[in-house]
Amino acid sequence: MIAQEGTHSGMKQQNSGGTAFEPDVHLDRLLLVSEIETPWYRSVFNNIRELINPPKLPPLEVTSKPVAVKDIWDKDENKGKAGVSSLLFHAGLIALVLTLSMNKHVQLKAKEVVSLVAPSDLAPYVPAPKKKQVMGGGGGGGDRSILQASKGKLPKISNKQFTPPMAVVNNPQPKLVMEPTIIAQADAPIPNINAPNLGNPLGVVGPPSNGTGSGGGIGSGKGGGIGSGNGPGFGPGSGGGFGGGVYKIGGGVSAPVPIFKPEPEYSEEARKAKFQGSVLLSIVILADGTTSNIRVVRPLGLGLDEKAIEAVQKWRFRPSTKDGRPVAVSANVEVNFRLL
Repeated sequence: MIAQEGTHSGMKQQNSGGTAFEPDVHLDRLLLVSEIETPWYRSVFNNIRELINPPKLPPLEVTSKPVAVKDIWDKDENKGKAGVSSLLFHAGLIALVLTLSMNKHVQLKAKEVVSLVAPSDLAPYVPAPKKKQVMGGGGGGGDRSILQASKGKLPKISNKQFTPPMAVVNNPQPKLVMEPTIIAQADAPIPNINAPNLGNPLGVVGPPSNGTGSGGGIGSGKGGGIGSGNGPGFGPGSGGGFGGGVYKIGGGVSAPVPIFKPEPEYSEEARKAKFQGSVLLSIVILADGTTSNIRVVRPLGLGLDEKAIEAVQKWRFRPSTKDGRPVAVSANVEVNFRLL
């Protein structure tokens, strides 16, 4: 019993009011909390009182001491040295430029550069002479046959050639079959004959032959065309087109002179409507003075276009000449329709 009492007495604690309690007794703990806590109404009263009449606090005792630091706006001891260095550097640079500019070699080089930029010995401007009109075109070909090119019709005219024409097909089973063509002006007065086979319209009648030329095509020239020229066209000359064919007026080619020009007839539709105007036609005046390849450039309608073509087909001209010989030329003519 004595040991138990000692242990029990050792577990007792003292509260703020001096009252002893045992930790194992919960009721004593609840009573202790009620004694420690301050009632709410007393806390409210104390807060109001401190708000109205706050308690005076003892003066604050400062224990720290200020430390002296360097002023950033004080005069920099290196500032003067930097200014002097910058001044000396710029002065030396200016002196170097002046020294180089007075050097004789530099002055000579500068004069050479100026003479290249603005030379004073330029010759006066002379325009380039105009090139004279040269009639190009033409074509030819063959497979080096011993026979002259046979007579036949011309293939289709196109602005590109993928397959040259042949009177004798040397490759009867090609991998890709394409229509043969020649390159010539669409309005060129090329000869055309009714024949079942391809050939040279100016060739000889006889067995089929591609001619004595080379490079494909038909003729005595070379280049995949037809004729005695060089290229994918027809006739003499080179470069494709219709060689020796249509010229343009000017550049050594005289203008044709009309010698027979009958007036066009009026159509019944235009006469009933009392319609007037002019039709613009594009024609080729051949070396014999006749007209060919007539096309309507500016139509008028009411049947007058057809009447204009019928009239121009009857026109006759003194042909154009180049180097003293008659040549074919292309021209535009206007056919007027006026009611009296």
